[in-house]
Amino acid sequence: MLDYALLSALAAVIRTGSFERAAQQLNVTPSAVSQRIKLLEERIGAVLVVRGQPCTATEAGLRLCQHVEQVALLEGALSESLPGVQSGNGPVTLRIAVNADSLATWFVAAMAETEGHLFDLVIDDQDYSTDWLRRGEVMAAVTSHGQAVQGCNCHPLGALKYVATASPDFMRRWFPKGLDQEGAARAPCLIFNQKDRLQYIWLREALGVDIRPPLHWLPSSQAFVDVALAGLGWGMNPEILVREHLKTGRLVALNPAVPFEVPLFWQESRVAGPVMADVTRAVLKTARTWLASR
Repeated sequence: MLDYALLSALAAVIRTGSFERAAQQLNVTPSAVSQRIKLLEERIGAVLVVRGQPCTATEAGLRLCQHVEQVALLEGALSESLPGVQSGNGPVTLRIAVNADSLATWFVAAMAETEGHLFDLVIDDQDYSTDWLRRGEVMAAVTSHGQAVQGCNCHPLGALKYVATASPDFMRRWFPKGLDQEGAARAPCLIFNQKDRLQYIWLREALGVDIRPPLHWLPSSQAFVDVALAGLGWGMNPEILVREHLKTGRLVALNPAVPFEVPLFWQESRVAGPVMADVTRAVLKTARTWLASR
C-alpha cells in the first residue's frame, strides 16, 4: 500500500521546487520532508527527486505525483457529490497549461468565475500545450489543437485576434513606403521564445515569402506592447491589448489588410470529472465574451 503522507511530501517538493517551501506548505520541518522522501524512495526502490534549484522529479517521481493529483481529484469529486465525505487535503490544486497571451488577456477573468480551487499554471505556446496533457502533467490546457488528446474532452473557444503593430516612428524609419520585403528583412522583430512562430507566419502571409528578421527575445506579453510603444521593434500583439493604443495612434498596424487569428480550444482530462466542471463552464463562458467566434 502507498503511504499518502509520503506521497504528499513528494508532490509538495515537486510542486514548490524545494524541500524548504514544501515544509512550509505541509507545516513540518525541512528535515521531516527529507526523511519522508528518503523513506518513499527506499520503499519504491528508485530515486524520485533530482535535488537542485529547483528540485525536479525523475520519471518515477513524476508518475507518483500524477497519481497523487488524480487521487486528490477523485476525493474532490466525492466531496462535491457526497457532502458527508470531506477531503483531508484542502482545496484541490488544478494544474493547467495556458499560453501567455491568453493569460494576459482573458484567462484570469475565467479563473475569477470559479471558487474553491487553487491554480498551478504552466505557461507554454498554444501549439505545444497539449504535450503537457499527453504526458499527464496537467489536467487541462488552452491549445490551438482541435483534435482531442486521448482521454480528454475538447471544446472550441473561439479565436484570439492579433495585430502586427509598431510605433509610428518605427514605421517611418523602417517602412517609409509601407511594409515591404526589404524593410521586413532589416526591421527588428519581437519574438516570445523559440516556439513562437506567429511573426514568421504573418510575414509569409503578408509578403508571400519567408523572412528571418533580426530579433528581440521577450518572454512577456506586456513587454511586447511596451517595447513596441518604445519603438524598439514590431510584433504580433493581441488586439485586446493594443486596441486603445491603435485608437490613439501610439501604435499602428504594419498592414491592417492582413489580419491574423489563432483558434483556441479547451481540452480537459476526463479523469478530472466534476472537479473541473465549474472551471470548464467559466472558461467557455469567458471565451465567448473575449474571443472572436469562428
